[in-house]
This record gives sequence, structure tokens and C-alpha cells, in this order.
Amino acid sequence: MFSQNKILNIGIVGLGIAGASMISAMLSHPNIRLAGAATRNKDRREQFAKDYQVETYPTIQELCQSSTIDAVYIATPTELHSEHVRIAAEAKKHIIVEKPLAVSLEEADEMIETAEKNGVQLIVGHSHSFEPSIQKMREIIESGQLGRVLMIHNWYYNDWLYRPRTPEELQTELGGGVTYRQGSHQFDIIRLLGGGKVRSVRAVTGSWDRSRPTEGNHTIFLEFEDGTAATAVYNGYDHFHTTELTFGIGEGGPVKKSNTYASSRRRIKATSSQNDEVALKVAAGYGGKKGTDERKDHPFFGLTIVSCEKGDIRQHPEGLVVYGEDEKYILPISKEETGRYNVLDELYRAVVQNKEPVHDGRWAKANLEVCIKSIESSIERRELLLEFQVPLVNKKEFVK
Repeated sequence: MFSQNKILNIGIVGLGIAGASMISAMLSHPNIRLAGAATRNKDRREQFAKDYQVETYPTIQELCQSSTIDAVYIATPTELHSEHVRIAAEAKKHIIVEKPLAVSLEEADEMIETAEKNGVQLIVGHSHSFEPSIQKMREIIESGQLGRVLMIHNWYYNDWLYRPRTPEELQTELGGGVTYRQGSHQFDIIRLLGGGKVRSVRAVTGSWDRSRPTEGNHTIFLEFEDGTAATAVYNGYDHFHTTELTFGIGEGGPVKKSNTYASSRRRIKATSSQNDEVALKVAAGYGGKKGTDERKDHPFFGLTIVSCEKGDIRQHPEGLVVYGEDEKYILPISKEETGRYNVLDELYRAVVQNKEPVHDGRWAKANLEVCIKSIESSIERRELLLEFQVPLVNKKEFVK
């Protein structure tokens, strides 16, 4: 049992873009200590040890053998999540694992069972629903000040398919493509705002570029058990960008004002081999060319709009815009916390304070079910009912 003032020592598994992006949040959390890392990349391993004076290892097995490490953040490819969660859980390490949880529902069940059997917390880092703006939206919904929620929409157009990718990111069977990789964020946001229990999905997905043969877009209609309607629209083909509608701000902060139209497509087409593209991907990870996050505004994972009986809510760089019955106003939200900070905080509160987390294995399995059923719905051209959805009930204390 941890004391209430316990510092949780966390090691990062995988120092690509996701792993590197969590570092600043770990350094800023008063109860978290960045204590180690595991990566196969020798240069990254040596640079990380030099930068943070922590233990580093080539494998997750070796990291999890360390008595210093209390928990691990698993930021490895989706097809490795099941094995890596098993290794960590059997070593009695608490776990944050990147989204989506797994490639299949069977794998998800095995991961949940392994974590529970070994008495460790399993949190899935759908970081965008942890953002303070999305959390505040949920708070307004629960307050009832705008009446019952009627519609929830998340629409995101960007360049996802043409950002540098490793081969598995473009293979649907390995959890690649926008429906698995990005739909998992959308469904998590929508389910959090709608209370969790989606009844059915009807989807159309598209794969339009033969050189990148995976889902590059989708249009998905979701109906909740209580009748709330939602849509998740995603297009990663690098034409129109939703940032034109979101104050020039994307999920990583303000978009540069230079001539960026179709720049991702041009860069990928200029690569001469798959190895060249992978090299670009590697360069964006830890120790590469990507700079630190200097975001000053709340981020936008696309355009999110919630409609209630008495008004609408959308995001704003300073917080939220509330369109009430009698007035429209900006509701400011502190920028001190970020989504990634709140991911870590949810793990800390679950481990140290024994608070039931929202984003546990079963919640993540429900998001994964929407991903899988959406692809099946598109193939079968019909609405599909869902079986493994869980409610947000009794988890409100984690929604700030």
C-alpha cells in the first residue's frame, strides 16, 4: 500500500512520438517521478540516460525487473500492447498503455484479466478526453444547466495519413488506419460526454490511396442507449483541415502560418523508399528534430460540438464557448493542466488514493469495440449493435 504522499516512479516503454510527448507532463506532476525508460534504439537510450540521469534498458522485461519502477507507460505499437501489458502486470507494475488498447476484443479481455489477477491498475491513455476543455464540457452536461444532452459531434480533417508512418500504422489488421488510431480518440471523447453507453453504430469507412491501403477516412453515426445522437467524422487525406474552423489550433497547438497546404502529402511523395519514411518518423521521436511543446492555448482534437436542450457548447482557445438561451459567453479554463498531465493524475489517484479510474481496461475495451464494429459496419453496410459498453456512472470524481 502506498502512503498518500508517495512519489510514483514511472518508466517509459518506447521513446517514439507518444513516449517523448509524455515527458513534460511527468516532469511537471508533483507526485510523479520520471524514473527510467526502455527502448531498442541505442542512441535514444544513451541520450535519455544522459538527459535525465535515470536507468535505461533495451527491453521492457529488464525495465520491469527494476525495484525502482512502480509503473510503466507503454508507448509501443498496438500489436505489442498485449504482450507488454502482460510483462508489466506479471512484474506487479501499474500500467498506462497507449490507445487503442489492443487489436482485438479477445486481446483486450486477456489484458484486463492479467491486470486484475496481478492486482495492478490498467489505465489507457486516450489523452484527448483528459483535456480540461472536454472535462469541463462533461461537467456542464452533468450540472443540467443546459438541460439534457441531445447531440455530440466530433469532426476532424487533417493530414494524418501522410504524416511519416511505420508499416504497421498502415495495416488495419495490426490496429493501423484512422479508425483504430484516431477513431479511438473520437469515440472516447464522445462516450465520455454522452455517459458511456453507446447502443449502435452505422459507419462508412474509406481507403482512397492504394499506396497507403488502410482506412484514411470514416463517417460514423452512434446512437446512445438514451437516444442521444453522435457523429464521428475523420478525414486524414491532407486537403481541408479543421483548423480553419478551430481558431488555427489543432491537437498539438497553433498551426504554423507558413505555406503548409498539402505539405505532408508532398513530403511523403518525395521519399524514395519506406526506409526513408521510417527515418522521418524516427526523427520526430525523442532526441529528434521535434521541439518542446510551447502551446499557450487549449488544444483542439478537431471540432467538438455538444448540443443540449437549452444550448450548445464548443471549445475556445481560452476554454469553452457556451451558447445559452439568453446569452453567449466564453467560459475560461486554466491552462496549467494538460490532457497528458491528467492521464498521469488518474493513474496516481487510482494507485495511491484507491480511486476508481474512468479510463480503465473495460472503458478502453468499449472504445475498441466501437472501432471494430465501425469497420465491420462499413463492410456489411448496416447498423450494428454493441455488447460491451460501460457507463460513466460512479466515476464522476475523475471528470473534473
